Amino acid sequence: MGDVGAEPSMEEILSSIKRVIEESEAAPAARKNRPVRPMPPPPAAEREEVLELSDRATTPPATEEPAKPEPIISPDVAEATRGPLETLSRMIVKPEVTGSDTLEGLVREMLRPMLREWLDTHLPEIVEAMVAREIARISGRSL
Repeated sequence: MGDVGAEPSMEEILSSIKRVIEESEAAPAARKNRPVRPMPPPPAAEREEVLELSDRATTPPATEEPAKPEPIISPDVAEATRGPLETLSRMIVKPEVTGSDTLEGLVREMLRPMLREWLDTHLPEIVEAMVAREIARISGRSL
């Protein structure tokens, strides 16, 4: 390790910071009194690389395809796990009727015969009454 005695003390660091701040505050006043010298023009080789605002920028065509992210698992592991997952998916028995494997599906199947009987009995009367009401409304006659 370095010699601790060679490092500046906190007071020396603070006085150095104050000195830099004082110099930077005094510098703008000194710059105001000095004449401004123009910068020399850059060499010809550098001028060609500068993009002027009046020039149109051309974008070179992308020749390289973006890199594809590397998979999280190796191909060997993917292949090793594919077989057992396919076996599991073949074992799953799909229901013949969609929704029959849920409580809602079971209730729907149980209510279907009762609903059919009720509709067979009452639907003609309901439709007849609604049509008669609509005809009366359109023709302006009351029932």
